[in-house]
Amino acid sequence: MGRTLANKKELVAEIQALLNDAQLAFVIDYKGLTVSEISDLRNRLRPKGAECKIAKNTLMRIAVDGNETWQPITEFLKDSSAFVLVKEDFGGAIKEYQAFQKDTKKTTLRGGVMEGQALNEDQIKAITELPTKEELMARLAGAIKAMPTRLAVGVNAVPTKLAVGVKEVPASLARALKAVSEKDAA
Repeated sequence: MGRTLANKKELVAEIQALLNDAQLAFVIDYKGLTVSEISDLRNRLRPKGAECKIAKNTLMRIAVDGNETWQPITEFLKDSSAFVLVKEDFGGAIKEYQAFQKDTKKTTLRGGVMEGQALNEDQIKAITELPTKEELMARLAGAIKAMPTRLAVGVNAVPTKLAVGVKEVPASLARALKAVSEKDAA
């Protein structure tokens, strides 16, 4: 039994809602995957803030029609398409997909879209090399924590150098007076 028009409209609305929440979407060819393998992929992606949605290419075209951010995804719509919509952890979701792909050897990554730009397979894989949100926060916290220490070292160095300079003034003055008196005596 095929889908009714109402079902299709409901599915298009669901896809649009998912796209509104997503920051990255990539298209994979899921031909040859069993239901349990697709469930496995979905379970792997869920903790990373991603969702795998299977829909007809025509319904995805209708869902992105008029939306410039997601319009480039249409160039990847052919054959059997599954859509991975990532809300949060880009690198983690892509790594999970790559691990799944390595385990099953049945899917291919066609491409994706991020911020209105079409991404090829290499560009999507490059995203995995970016630091995660947690890593960036840790680096920032470390930099902020180190700032007072550097400031304290710098503040302590100023009086020390000033004291050395003040201590040096009388000795320099004495040497200068001695040089002048020796010059006058000569």
